[in-house]
Amino acid sequence: MIAYFLLVHRYPAQFKRLFTAIYLPGNQYVVHVDKSSGEELERDISAFLKPYQGAELLESRDALWGGYSLVEAELRGMTRLLEMDSQWSHYINLSGQDFPLKSQNYIRQFFAANPGKQFIRALDQAKERPDTMNRISHMFIEEHGKMTATGVARPYMLGDTPFIGTQWKAVTRSFCEYVCHDRRVDRFKVFYRNSFIADEAFFQTVMMNSAGHGIVMNDDLRMIDWVPDGDIKLRPRNYEESDFEELRCSTDLFARKFDAEHETEILSLLENHIASPAADQYRAPGKTPRMPLSSPLSDRELIDA
Repeated sequence: MIAYFLLVHRYPAQFKRLFTAIYLPGNQYVVHVDKSSGEELERDISAFLKPYQGAELLESRDALWGGYSLVEAELRGMTRLLEMDSQWSHYINLSGQDFPLKSQNYIRQFFAANPGKQFIRALDQAKERPDTMNRISHMFIEEHGKMTATGVARPYMLGDTPFIGTQWKAVTRSFCEYVCHDRRVDRFKVFYRNSFIADEAFFQTVMMNSAGHGIVMNDDLRMIDWVPDGDIKLRPRNYEESDFEELRCSTDLFARKFDAEHETEILSLLENHIASPAADQYRAPGKTPRMPLSSPLSDRELIDA
């Protein structure tokens, strides 16, 4: 079984289509509605979830882009999912603008065929993304709904290596238990509280600086088309109907982003696709294995998948 954590801040109708597409009795679901989105959205989502077994709404709090509050929301969601059921094996986080590319039966078969693997993008931040080191080399403060750069420099945690990736992941229950409850993680929670865009680095850094989490795949199982947004920024492009064939043929489990307010037909096509028998049977993709990337821990592999 699978545990899902979903972050929602707008588009309730689109969220409901996503939830319906990923719902399967036996799975567990926790939904967080950003407090800044208003009580009306929270009431709407709460009423929608009531008929569904194993689905709960997490206490609504602010979840600011760039802030540690996004990490806190996810840790609260993980903790609640661990309390709700003792049988699920994998945790997946999604936003309200994601959508599955495979059926839930396929996804269960996928994880059964890949036991003990962590699907999360993790790069040595200093070596691979030195342009982002300012996110941790100086202190940031999250307050009054915004992030403030203090300009105060600070050293990194002695003996640890910073990692970076994306916000998205599919990780094992044992890692969730570790990151939520093990006191050895406390130093990372303290440090990353005053970093910028912690949700793209905190979980990777915890995983790669602690032993016993199995094989770490440098893969978040998401199909995302990054396009320029300004001089140096990238953003995920919204998929449209013309992208259906590429989405249908992808080996990824999910894709983002979608905007049903402007393009609803692509979701209809994907709903029909994941309901078809062809989308229900797992087949191991015929990828050529790549050499493991370097990892600071000798008992674990990081594989670029």
